[in-house]
Amino acid sequence: MRDRIALRGLRAHGHHGVFDSERREGQVFVVDAVLRLDTTPAAASDDVDDTVHYGLLADRLVAIVTGEPVDLIETLAERLAAECLKERLVDEVELTVHKPNAPIDHEFTDVSVTVTRGRGPGWGQGQRWSR
Repeated sequence: MRDRIALRGLRAHGHHGVFDSERREGQVFVVDAVLRLDTTPAAASDDVDDTVHYGLLADRLVAIVTGEPVDLIETLAERLAAECLKERLVDEVELTVHKPNAPIDHEFTDVSVTVTRGRGPGWGQGQRWSR
């Protein structure tokens, strides 16, 4: 089953980056999380306990973005994906961290890193999703 719950455009101010100014001043990071799970039980029961409470998950993801700084958004993406996988019903997550104000000396729209992580057969520690 490849049902999805998508939480897109979650914004939080964090202090991640390799430059002192990024650590000192911080900047906005934007998170997109696409969760793969079976939503059939929730649809049948109409009970939030049978799905992912995306409001509570959003709170936990924002706490990570606003929490302990890391140098790389790759590291931040990995931590956020791991948090999503703590949800018992989530089999796989595609997690994107956008850094729209990255310190780049050229005009650009966005910088982002996307990781896909999961559990179960075919998924090892830190293993990437493959098609």
